[in-house]
Parts: sequence; structure tokens; C-alpha cells
Amino acid sequence: MEIAQGEARSLEVGLQELREGARRAASSEVVTRRVVYAAAGLYAVVFSAAAAVHFFAFHSARLDLGNMTQAVWATAHGHFLRVTPTIGTPTTAEMSRLAAHVDPFLALFAPLWWIWSSPLMLLVVQAIAVASGALPVYWLARKHLGTQRAAAHFAFAYLLFPATQFNAFTYAAGMHSVSFAIPLILFAIWFLDEDRLVAFAAFALLAASTKEEIPVAVGCLGIWYAVRKGRQLVGLGIFAAGLAATLVNFLVVLPHFSFTGSNPFAGRYAQVGGTPGGMLHKLATDPVAFVHAVATWHKLLFLVMLFVPWLGLWALEPVLLLGVVPDLVVNLLSADPNQTAIQYEYTSGIVPFLVAASILGAARLKRDKNRVSFYALAGAACIALFSPVYFGAAEVREALPSNALHAAKAHALHLIPSGVPVAASNELAGYLSDRRFIYVFPYIRDARWVVLDENDRTMIDAAGYRRTIAEIDASPRWRLVYSSHGVQVLRRRVPAEGAGSA
Repeated sequence: MEIAQGEARSLEVGLQELREGARRAASSEVVTRRVVYAAAGLYAVVFSAAAAVHFFAFHSARLDLGNMTQAVWATAHGHFLRVTPTIGTPTTAEMSRLAAHVDPFLALFAPLWWIWSSPLMLLVVQAIAVASGALPVYWLARKHLGTQRAAAHFAFAYLLFPATQFNAFTYAAGMHSVSFAIPLILFAIWFLDEDRLVAFAAFALLAASTKEEIPVAVGCLGIWYAVRKGRQLVGLGIFAAGLAATLVNFLVVLPHFSFTGSNPFAGRYAQVGGTPGGMLHKLATDPVAFVHAVATWHKLLFLVMLFVPWLGLWALEPVLLLGVVPDLVVNLLSADPNQTAIQYEYTSGIVPFLVAASILGAARLKRDKNRVSFYALAGAACIALFSPVYFGAAEVREALPSNALHAAKAHALHLIPSGVPVAASNELAGYLSDRRFIYVFPYIRDARWVVLDENDRTMIDAAGYRRTIAEIDASPRWRLVYSSHGVQVLRRRVPAEGAGSA
């Protein structure tokens, strides 16, 4: 009897310990989840604040925040994605945003514009969206690695990764719809991994609407799904839809809306044939040209900063990594150095696949998952100081209303009437893009007002820029309305006489 009672007490103690262990595990899971969610929220706040400082320092230029602003403003006012060409054209003062990039995703911001009519809204929403990508990263890692700590490590690595940071706040160019592809693709991967095809389709379609090559990148998830889940018909259908959408974007949409009937960025690919047809011909007749286009130290550094921090874990999940191929091809073949610079938005179609493949690659290792994930976090942290927050810290003083130059720019912008055609230097034009016609000086066309910053830091030919300013200052067709600290406002004396420059 005593033995039975002792066994019963031992069993009760064991059950109690199991319950306590389960409670501690549940409590630990709750704490970890809250820490990750709080980190994502804090990240959104920090990068929104950094973007706000940059904005109030008057460095959010027409290229590219102003372009996005005008497309959203026009859509909100019944002109679907209509924008003024950056420098105008001899034949038209307006064009569709789809002539530059197939990103109808921008139209979704029109209702938000009705609530908060400011370019800053676009920057804040972008920071929040990219920060939210930490959630599917955390969920995916928790599911496949089996530990809360490892899941948190990958979520923090995602947030610290410089390519993520420069999409949360693209210091050099402002807001881009394609930056939203990062969280959207990550959510799509999560839902596809969960076999939740309806939710996957919703996020996949949203991601595909952010830029012309993103549909085929999302389509590559179909190949991964077919291999990993064994659902070949569904997977191949996803890939076929993505490939078809990208082909339509490049072969139909861009040429249809373009003034030249071809991709406006074809010049960047002249070395390898320019157009899709030209590239195929070049590949057959001079394949070495492709090697020369890709094999540069600058592009090698770009690849190192993207891939090395993840310690090669992505190589263990090569089928999922296929999603990086479209953007790698688009970027590496381009002659534009910005496309292979980590501080621009061109990494947005690469980051989600790289992170997700690294998580699933880590899951294939038999080593301690907490240690492996910590190494990945350390890899991202080692280069995390290459950050837009760091570059923007020096602008705090410029953003203060007490700063004399800030006051001069604010007053100059305030003098420009709402809705009138205006020409402005690039950095100031970003603040006047909520109108139908906005030109980047020195292109003036039918502008009735001109606002200039003599020290606009985005001007490549500073000497030529200053000569053009001197010409318009001396022109009898223009009257100087305001001048202070190198900032000028001029008003046309006579009616506009067609297209032209100063």
C-alpha cells in the first residue's frame, strides 16, 4: 500500500514538473514573440523617424519620392498613375507611370493620400511595411528550426541586414513600391509553406504588382512548392503565371506606354544587347560580352554584401533561392552602378528569398540551431552599421526650423501656389509633386513658377547648373520674387510659349 502511495506521489510530482515545464516554455514563447514584435515595431519607428528627418531637411527629391508622390496624387484625383516626365518631352507633358515601371501597386496608396496628403506618408508606410517582414521570418524560422531563440535570431538578422535597412528607408532615393515586395514575398512564402493557397495568392499578386520582374521571381516559388510539397500541377501553374506576367510587362506594357516603344532603361543594357531580342542575339554571337558586363569589382562587392552575411546557409535550399535570379540578372547586367549598390532599392527582389532560403538551409543542418542562427545574426550585425540611419544622422540640424537654410527653403516652397505648373531643382521638386505638372529645372516647359536651390547636392554638373541659373536670373521673362541663402523663387512675366528651357 505504501509502495503504491509512493508511486502515486512520484507520478504526481512528475506530472507537476511537466506542467511547470510546459508553463515555462509557453511563457518563454510569449516573451520571445513579444520581444520580436516589439523589435519590429521599434524598427518601424526608428526608420520612420530617420525618413522624417531626411524629409524635413529638404533632401527628399523628385527622383524618386516626387515621382511616387505624383503618381499617387494623380490617382487620388482621378488620373490613374499619371506623372510628368522627369525632364518633360517635346511632344507631351504627361505620361503614365507604367512607361517607366510596371508598379500599379502605387494606386493602393490613393485612399491613404485622402487621409494624410503628404509624401511623408509614403515614407512612413514603407518603413512599417518592411519592418513587418520580421514576422513571417520569425514564424518560418520557429516552424522549421524548432526553437524560439533561433527564430528570434533570424528575425533580428533580417532587420539588421543593410539591404533590409536601405529598403525600409532608401536614403539615396526615397520611396519605391518595389521595396514593399520584401514583406509581401516573405508573407507569400509563409502562406505557401503552410499550404494556405488563397492567402498566398493574395500576397503573391500584391508583390507582383510592385515591379515588372517581380512576378517571375514570385513564380519561382511555384517550382519550390512543386519540389518541396510534391504538388507539381499547382507549383508549375504558379511558375507559369509568374513568367507570363513578367513577359507581358516587358514585351507589352512597357513598350505600350513608353514614348519610344521600348523599355526606357534599355540603354543600361546596351553592352549586352539592350532589348530582350538584342540580348538573345548577343548571347548567341558574343557571349563574352555578358562576362565583361558582370565581372567587375563593384559587382563582386555587391554580391559579397548580399550573400556572405548568411554564411552560405542559402546554398542548402537552392530551389527556393531560384527567386533571386530575376533581380540578379536585371541588376548584374546593367551598366548603372546604382543597381549593384546595396543602398538602393534594387535588392528588394533578392532579400526575401535569401533570408527564407537561409532559414530552411539552417534547418537541414544537424548542428545546434540556436548556435547556427546566432552566427547568421552575427554575420548581419557585422555590417549593420552600413545603415541609412547612420548616413541621415548628420541631417538633424538641417531639419530644424531654426536653421536659416531650412527656413529659406520652407518659405520658398510656401510661395508657390497650389496646382500651378512649376519647375524646381531636384531636391525641392520632391515637395511640389502633388500637382499635375512639375518639371525638374533646368527644364521649364510651361511652368509659371520656378524655385531653385543653388546648392542642390544632387546636381552632377554643378558648373552647368549654376550657368543655367545665371541665365534665368538675367532673363527679362522672369521676375525674382524671393532670394535667400542660395534659394530663389521666380515668376514668369509673360505667358508660357510652349515647351522650352531657360
